[in-house]
Amino acid sequence: MTEDTDQLTTSAASAPRERRGRGERSGAAARRAARSGGGPGQSLTYITRKVPTYEVLSEEGLAIIESNADTILEEVGIEFRDDAEALQMWRDAGADVKGERVRFPKGLCRELLKSAPSSFTQHARNPAKSVQIGGDSTVFVPVYGPPFVRDLEGNRRYATIEDFQNFVKLAYMAPSMHHSGGTVCEPVDVPVNKRHLDMVMAHMTLSDKPFMGSVTAPERAQDTVDMCKILFGEEFVDNNAVVINLINANSPMVFDDTMVGAAKVYARNNQACIVTPFILAGAMSPVTVAGTLTQVLAEVLAGAAFTQLVRPGAPVLFGTFASSISMQSGAPTFGTPEPSLVSYGAAQLARRLGLPFRTGGSLTASKVADAQAAYESANTLNSTLLAGTNFVLHSAGWLEGGLVSSYEKFMMDIDQLGMMQRLAQGIDLSENGQAMDAIREVGPGQHYLGCAHTQANFQEAFYRSSIADNNSFEQWQAEGQKPAHQRANELAQKWLDAYEAPFIDPGILDGLTDFVSKKKESMPDAFT
Repeated sequence: MTEDTDQLTTSAASAPRERRGRGERSGAAARRAARSGGGPGQSLTYITRKVPTYEVLSEEGLAIIESNADTILEEVGIEFRDDAEALQMWRDAGADVKGERVRFPKGLCRELLKSAPSSFTQHARNPAKSVQIGGDSTVFVPVYGPPFVRDLEGNRRYATIEDFQNFVKLAYMAPSMHHSGGTVCEPVDVPVNKRHLDMVMAHMTLSDKPFMGSVTAPERAQDTVDMCKILFGEEFVDNNAVVINLINANSPMVFDDTMVGAAKVYARNNQACIVTPFILAGAMSPVTVAGTLTQVLAEVLAGAAFTQLVRPGAPVLFGTFASSISMQSGAPTFGTPEPSLVSYGAAQLARRLGLPFRTGGSLTASKVADAQAAYESANTLNSTLLAGTNFVLHSAGWLEGGLVSSYEKFMMDIDQLGMMQRLAQGIDLSENGQAMDAIREVGPGQHYLGCAHTQANFQEAFYRSSIADNNSFEQWQAEGQKPAHQRANELAQKWLDAYEAPFIDPGILDGLTDFVSKKKESMPDAFT
């Protein structure tokens, strides 16, 4: 049985929509989907973790980093560049503003952040796919930002809008992907000043999962909000988070006018911002974990507090993207111990602030979906889950340090995400989970293959990979000796061939189409 993806044909101005059709899968069917990773379009709900978080900092260590971050804010300051309104807002709040440098009295940022929610719902146009962000939830989100793709023919080339649409389709169909993401690749065949319209439109129409908005200019952020109002209704958007948006700091200790402008648009409209220092330690932060954590905390405190100046209560996340670099070449490295320690420590700091947390993903510097990609991605993803991350950007498809979105890597990664979903469920201590009846039935020296408990549970007992080959050598050889990336390639093609778009109200679709057409007609093409 597959989950009904129909959307009610209610008006654009309606409040949260209700589902129609067959309803939810049975509990047993949902558990089977979790064990197997489900099938195309058979979405699993976002993760509610039942395993404890892994913590690396003691109370003393946390206090040291928090005190040092306060010192940075007071003595060094953070620059808010080319935005007079933002600087005036900080003056009015009591900060010391000289030029574009803002210095913050001790406790100011933390006081402002008291209005930020510790968790919130990001609503999808299919309410069954809305996600909780914060607390014990984990939401997996696709790769974000690469200008290149590695396609199904093995070519590395610039991404197109067709590639973008394909990745949205795959994310929609992937059971363990809870979110449609944002710039899943950069469609360079569409004018720069217009491509955000096509990207947001793709998320809204080719998927019914939650999505991210444009942040490349304040007016593009406003276009995203205006399209959300068509999709969800103006009143609903003003009272609920329907889009989440990546606001990167230009580390070290700078927010530029593009990011500040986008943050103002989204916060004013009560939409979620992920304030994320983008760190390559050794180049954009100190080489030490503690020094990097201190700078991350200072940057997040300033950026997240700014959203509360704009609109108290607007949802905001504590984000971090932290990697190390090769001290020989300067190239970013992934899957190494130090960024994992940063993720663990930053997650603790976020919990102490009472903010949802974003980090991690399936990161690698490898150029193809090979053993290096697998090791580095697994190392990053495991620490991401165990840190207690709420919003996991770059969960699938990332290659070459974020320069490439890979179809094959995407399929391999979503298989791993299904495994993480199963791991996060923890240990079943129900009567069935304890399995005492099986132990009594089998007794010493026998096997469990034929006992009643095994027969009742074998379909759901273990996660079944959609990519791994666990057959005999002879069978693998007879089936063409296919390596994992080739099996992933074939699965991606199969899914894309089977894709069916989720229903969208025709009136809403017409409204979105008309908005995009008029916006495009209002300006000439620009490719820079």
